[in-house]
Amino acid sequence: MPPPTQQTNGGPAVKTVGYIGLGNAGYSMASNLPKAGYHLIVHDADTTKAQRAASEWKNTTASDGKPEAFADCDVIITMLPQGKIVREVLLGEKGIGKALKAGTIIVDTSSSSPFDSVALGKELAEHQILLVDSPITQTYMHATDAGESTLMVGADSKEAFDKVEPILRCMASYIFHMGKLGNGHAMKTLNNYIMASSICALSDSLVTGQKYGLDPQTMIDALNVGTGVNFPTMDTFRRDGITGRYNSGFGLALLVKDLGITGEFMEHNGFETELPALLKRYLGDALGEVEKDADHTKALVGWEKRAGVKLKRTEKVEEIAKEDFEHRLRGLNRSG
Repeated sequence: MPPPTQQTNGGPAVKTVGYIGLGNAGYSMASNLPKAGYHLIVHDADTTKAQRAASEWKNTTASDGKPEAFADCDVIITMLPQGKIVREVLLGEKGIGKALKAGTIIVDTSSSSPFDSVALGKELAEHQILLVDSPITQTYMHATDAGESTLMVGADSKEAFDKVEPILRCMASYIFHMGKLGNGHAMKTLNNYIMASSICALSDSLVTGQKYGLDPQTMIDALNVGTGVNFPTMDTFRRDGITGRYNSGFGLALLVKDLGITGEFMEHNGFETELPALLKRYLGDALGEVEKDADHTKALVGWEKRAGVKLKRTEKVEEIAKEDFEHRLRGLNRSG
């Protein structure tokens, strides 16, 4: 990443970045920016998080909820629960949009609807503010801590993309420019749809497999060196599901919400499939069996209740063999 004093293809380099939303992923993602020399203005609905960031990180200031705190920002990153909240934060009655200078770029890393992003982009353009969607995924949970996430970017303006790319590279090892505004969130919803499919198939398999006489941990070990391998078997459900920790950092309610976006996306494209609604129903039923803010790996509790079986817990989680984990990265078919 070029230091903030250098020029970028999009003009003068960015010096001041705003960051709104310091949740599980947002806090660790944002922490990488002051390390790279950016001056950071942070905000969260929980003001103690912003104050903590300001006290722990160099070059960081808490906004104290004042829109004018973001007036000097060249780029503002949002990491919020959904697109409608992003709009409220920017253009709502108490939104920061009125304090922003012309040409400010908003980078939404939230898990939002691509349709909401396109609509918001048009609204922001009326205020001479640009929107880039850049939702996150990752090769392993908590990759955000080390700036090793994956970002899927949608941008109508090449100049805007060029200007924010050095900032994004502080937070991600992999950046995929998916195309126009909204395309990043389109890719995100498909990513989470595929992950949700894996979760439901794995949960079905674990409870029925144990009822038949299979050991859950041995099942996952076999899957991880077989064709059934997937992110839940490699990471989340192996580490936080069958151990009963339920602490991956990604909420079940958010996954259920994301599947609603998937359904809208499929309908918009005229593709008939019952799978998104089915996955949403199964995971929504599981959410009804646990607390509203439960980790998504706690969906297993819902499956256990439906199956009438309590899964055998794994006491100690061993690290995945490096060669078994990194073969996925060698499989990336990309240029450059």
